[in-house]
Amino acid sequence: MRLPTLVKTAAAVTVTAAAGTAVNDTSNGWYRRLRKPSWQPPPVAFPLVWTPLYALIAVAGARALDRTSGAERAAFTRAYALNLALNFGWSALFFKARRPTVALAEIAALNASNVALIRRAAHADTAAGAALAPYVAWTLFATVLNGAIVRLNRDR
Repeated sequence: MRLPTLVKTAAAVTVTAAAGTAVNDTSNGWYRRLRKPSWQPPPVAFPLVWTPLYALIAVAGARALDRTSGAERAAFTRAYALNLALNFGWSALFFKARRPTVALAEIAALNASNVALIRRAAHADTAAGAALAPYVAWTLFATVLNGAIVRLNRDR
């Protein structure tokens, strides 16, 4: 993994994280009034989980990019950019637009993107694919959580 590539992927991930944080407001009345499952992690858990996940996404991206070239590298770059856009999109739909049902559909697209990204990364570099596994697992958990919130708030 080359440092310039890591700097680029870290910058892309940092922009995604910052944008998501900017629209993610769990202190507002709308979010607090939502019914949530008893197994939802406390709010403090989310930044504690996302910080290392974003670091892994940056490292995995850099490793995969540096082990690809030509059309394969271009395809990975597009898949990576799409994934980061979908990652931010979920936060914007859920928290900013206050549309948990639409966010649930969007996170399904993110999960599909995750599968494509982890496959491309693992094809380029086994360690890059492995580095994305926690992200994929967490996003699946977030999907179940989002689904539970939608179900618990159907009457709203």
